[in-house]
Amino acid sequence: MSAGDDHGYSDSGTGRTDDGYSTLGGTRQTRTRFPDGDGGDGYGGSRRPARSSRSLVMVVGVVVLLIAAIAFANMGGGGNDGASSGGNGGGNKAGAAPTAATGTKPVTGKNGTIASGFAHDEQGAQSAATNYAVALGSADMFNAAARRGILQATHDPAVVDRLQADMDKAYSASLFTNVGLNEDGSTPSGLTFISRTVPVGTKVTKQTGDTATVEVWCTGLVGMAGQGSTKPVTETWFTITENLKWVGNDWKIESSNQTEGPTPVSGGNRASTADDIAGAVEQYGGFTYAR
Repeated sequence: MSAGDDHGYSDSGTGRTDDGYSTLGGTRQTRTRFPDGDGGDGYGGSRRPARSSRSLVMVVGVVVLLIAAIAFANMGGGGNDGASSGGNGGGNKAGAAPTAATGTKPVTGKNGTIASGFAHDEQGAQSAATNYAVALGSADMFNAAARRGILQATHDPAVVDRLQADMDKAYSASLFTNVGLNEDGSTPSGLTFISRTVPVGTKVTKQTGDTATVEVWCTGLVGMAGQGSTKPVTETWFTITENLKWVGNDWKIESSNQTEGPTPVSGGNRASTADDIAGAVEQYGGFTYAR
């Protein structure tokens, strides 16, 4: 996957529907480009079993992601965010699609640390939605200045001011303490706060001109790693639905919502130590995603 700013996609398949473009070609496939950070040594232990019970820790992990999602949901003047809205506005419904790489070049532009300059087509909308999901689920969202930068980079300018105000209220001292942070949002000494969203796949559900609705199925990590942590890192599964609009020569979020699942059965792997998890997060960088 080479970096480049060529966003053309081959017409080798039936166009999908979800982001409103009249002629959209290419197969429904997902790929990633090279990591943004350097890889490090793998951690030797295996992973913590997910969803072994509805423990308080698990509930807190889900609540963290849902509170953030609720804060920026329904922010662009409404619109139905779920997949069931795919038939509205004359859009067409899309079916399931394979997830192999398309072979087209990924986006190379960046707005700060977030990819930008997505193609004005269905695949570009899916790439935008995926990268925005990663940014909105990152640990940077727990820092006020970084959070405002992320919102400006990912959302329609028309909704940013109101969204920032709502998000500042959502990321409160009580939320910080619930996830193990200090009341000011800082991380306790000796611990590593982890909040990562990892997309598994995308699906376009609606296309109407310069708008698109894209669902991003994700798994996430949230919690505090390190010796003495009372909020161990757990995994969650959720789907983010983003209503996108073509604004300023790029895709931007008008509104979004989040639902739980689909959630697979846990493999029952043994949990790694807190130090292993903290080391892995520091050593393994994230990705820029492209359809």
